[in-house]
Amino acid sequence: MTDEIRVNIKWTASTPLDLHQADGGLLVEPPMRTGSTGAGIVVETGPDVKHFQVGDRVFGFAHQKPEWKTHQEYATAPEWVFGKVPEGFSLEQAVTLPENLVTAFNTVSADLKLPTPWPKPPGYSPPRANDRILIWGAASSVGQLIIQVLRYYGYKHIVGTASPVHHAYLKGIGATEVYDYKSPTVVDDLLRSAQGGESPAFPLIVDCIGSQERTLTSLSKVAQSGSTVAVMLPVILKHAGDDTTPEYSMDAGTSVAWATGVHVSGVRTHFYWKNEMFREKLQTEIMPTLLAQGIVIPNRYRIIDGETLLERATKGLNAMREGASGEKVIWRASDE
Repeated sequence: MTDEIRVNIKWTASTPLDLHQADGGLLVEPPMRTGSTGAGIVVETGPDVKHFQVGDRVFGFAHQKPEWKTHQEYATAPEWVFGKVPEGFSLEQAVTLPENLVTAFNTVSADLKLPTPWPKPPGYSPPRANDRILIWGAASSVGQLIIQVLRYYGYKHIVGTASPVHHAYLKGIGATEVYDYKSPTVVDDLLRSAQGGESPAFPLIVDCIGSQERTLTSLSKVAQSGSTVAVMLPVILKHAGDDTTPEYSMDAGTSVAWATGVHVSGVRTHFYWKNEMFREKLQTEIMPTLLAQGIVIPNRYRIIDGETLLERATKGLNAMREGASGEKVIWRASDE
């Protein structure tokens, strides 16, 4: 198409969706390719491309068609799914952001129903600035970006759960309180932290993990009438094991018993483009600007080595299976 660019993908990443597709066949419709976040060099542009030229370093979240995918050396996609990598940042740093930042904006806007005006007006104060917002799995790559987006828009009470090793880091990027999700008293601790405030204790909740056993069971005890809960899909009903096939659900509302009056939303990042402003500006303008100005920072990352693209992709999936706490798993798609 005339508004497309061809990108030599230098760096890509392994994501939970890649793992769900590999282990559980989630949403797999052959023929297909994996990979949705990439960073590389523009090698060709269509005649109607406005934002890029050959040689530009770009990064983006591209997922809708096989030719857009990033687990390949070259991807061809519309320019609106890419942004220019700001000076001073490597492609390795840049590739940690696109999918996570798009997910963060989509979750805040579509699922929590909070405004994300762009450009942000001077002196902007959001309509629910004082609401307590709980981010379960705050050290996940998307959790970190949700915290930073909320902080940017002026939310004052961002509460997270994570392993203690990540608590100081999360407070450094905007969390006001962080609790150990493994603590047997974490539910009581969270509810106690909100005592004396208005009900519900946490009007807005995001589950960055989406596990029936490991997250939703606890969150169903935290969420109260009036809470909105945004759950990253799919909900994992049964985790993969050596002899176990994973099971998933795309319905977060029926995965556990929620209190009456709790509104549950399943996050569907792949439909972010239905928001016209996001489609036109989120990756081409907002993402590079926030990175260049230090409003968001790249995720910490782990580089996966290997002799071939296939070996690196396989090792990336294995790293995801073992758990990649607090860091993004990235690897080279092209050696050129």
